[in-house]
Amino acid sequence: MPRGSDGLSSRSGVQIDWALMTGVVAVATMGVVNLYSATSPYIGAGARAGLADVYVSQIYWLVVGMLAGILVAAIDYRQYERLAYPLYAAGILSLCLVFVLGADTRGARRWIELGGFTFQPSEFMKVILVLVLAKFLHDDPKTEPRTLIDLLPAVVFTLVPVALVMVQPDLGTSLIYLSTAMTMISMSKIRPRAVITLAGLGSAAAFLLWSYGMHGYQRDRITSFLDPEADKTGTGWHALQSRIAIGNGGLWGEGFMQGTQNQFGFLPDQFSDFPLAVFAEDWGLLGGLVLLGTYAFLCIWAINVASQAKDRFGAGVSVGVGSIVFWHTLANAGMAMGILPVVGITLPLFSYGGSSLVTSLIAFGLLMGVSMRR
Repeated sequence: MPRGSDGLSSRSGVQIDWALMTGVVAVATMGVVNLYSATSPYIGAGARAGLADVYVSQIYWLVVGMLAGILVAAIDYRQYERLAYPLYAAGILSLCLVFVLGADTRGARRWIELGGFTFQPSEFMKVILVLVLAKFLHDDPKTEPRTLIDLLPAVVFTLVPVALVMVQPDLGTSLIYLSTAMTMISMSKIRPRAVITLAGLGSAAAFLLWSYGMHGYQRDRITSFLDPEADKTGTGWHALQSRIAIGNGGLWGEGFMQGTQNQFGFLPDQFSDFPLAVFAEDWGLLGGLVLLGTYAFLCIWAINVASQAKDRFGAGVSVGVGSIVFWHTLANAGMAMGILPVVGITLPLFSYGGSSLVTSLIAFGLLMGVSMRR
């Protein structure tokens, strides 16, 4: 099978991006292995023994997600351009249904339960938002700098799901929506006056959100990262234990399933929010650099795919997928190292969660679809 220098192989006109596939499989594999280490303390642990099956559940969702990603990649990505607005309407409806059918977990309504099946609509909305913003950029390919009025549809497309998710409440996902949208909008030329106006409106909105729209525990999480030792057993516990775990790993790590912070149960949310701390404690600085380096490759490769896309829609989708991965990785790694607030943002393909995993693989399926047809 002939292979080009860009990592593509072709047969009968079909091109598979093996570089992209290798990066995705590598991260997903490391994620399952890491979950096995994270759950090892609970094997045979009586009432908590069910936690030992987390990595098995992740494998099931990995298979489902890969099948979904393959199906998405097999369909010409331009078909999703035609479906962008209906999908957006369906996504908004699902976010609204959370308040009717949603399950209340730790004071938040984020999941919908249907016949024993639970999913998180806000995760799938990330991909839908990328599609609708990519269509907006494709349908309005102005060469002159855009004004604030020109950007108004994109702002509305973004703020509607942001508002609905904030009510759940889910600050982390809202920030991902905003960061992804800003990254995609930055693809186009914007007038300086529009940038200044948006910055001013954003600052005012942030002040109002901080003062009136956030719960007290959310404000505490944001401020505690500045001095996590001020409340070691409260708001600073998560970040402090994560930093200790990463420090324990040193250069080479303590060994697979040998990390003391994880094995002795000091590290909280090691399945979802802090899997990087488990990985760094087991495999050390070098292992952490390999993992983060793989994420960096996926982000750079997304930009490479965007630069060779056939149209603005494909370029927008590629940049959107890359930005989701970038902002998720930056926020989660920052949380684990204690340099960013703990806002509940997962690590793509690595953290436990069916909705998150399937959404990530669908997003990479879209990126693969663009790459196959560039």
